[in-house]
Amino acid sequence: MNRFVRCILLSAALASCSAAFAESREFRIDPDHFSIAFRIGHIGYADQIGLFLEAEGRFVYDADANQLSSGEVTVAADSVFTNHDRRDAHLRDDDFLDASRYETIRFEAREWQPDSPEAGTLLGDLTLLGTTRPVELAVTLNKLADYPFGHRRPTLGLSASATIRRSEWGMTYGVEDDLVGDEVHLMFELEAIAEQ
Repeated sequence: MNRFVRCILLSAALASCSAAFAESREFRIDPDHFSIAFRIGHIGYADQIGLFLEAEGRFVYDADANQLSSGEVTVAADSVFTNHDRRDAHLRDDDFLDASRYETIRFEAREWQPDSPEAGTLLGDLTLLGTTRPVELAVTLNKLADYPFGHRRPTLGLSASATIRRSEWGMTYGVEDDLVGDEVHLMFELEAIAEQ
């Protein structure tokens, strides 16, 4: 292969890599459109529903290839809210979230496994109470389009859910006597804005 052909092939390869990289965009989760909810059993009578009110996150996503290259969400542990002051204070103490010691809950995405253009499984690591364990989220990609008002930038909306056993992170209060369920159902609704 002569030098000219090698140069042409190398240039084409670099152009291809550059084009592929350019398709990946960083998205910032809009804090005004980010809901994190949880549901957990209470003595078998009913499920208690709560929220985390403060969270932020970013991820890098290639919409054309349906590929995620990185992502992270951090949640303020003391932002837990169940519409009951005494219960919320208990959730913040060391029986549950120990928010004075572990201020943030962190999820780091590792791998996106699409099942279709609209849905898939997100594999990642959840750090809670200083312990990091793998978690799988079922994700639905609802819509990617330019926002119709305000910032008018490309915006991705998605829904996600997962079920974890809190005891696997060392949160065991009320599990043995079934006062508080071990299984926690997590639900996420969010809009993420493409960075310019």
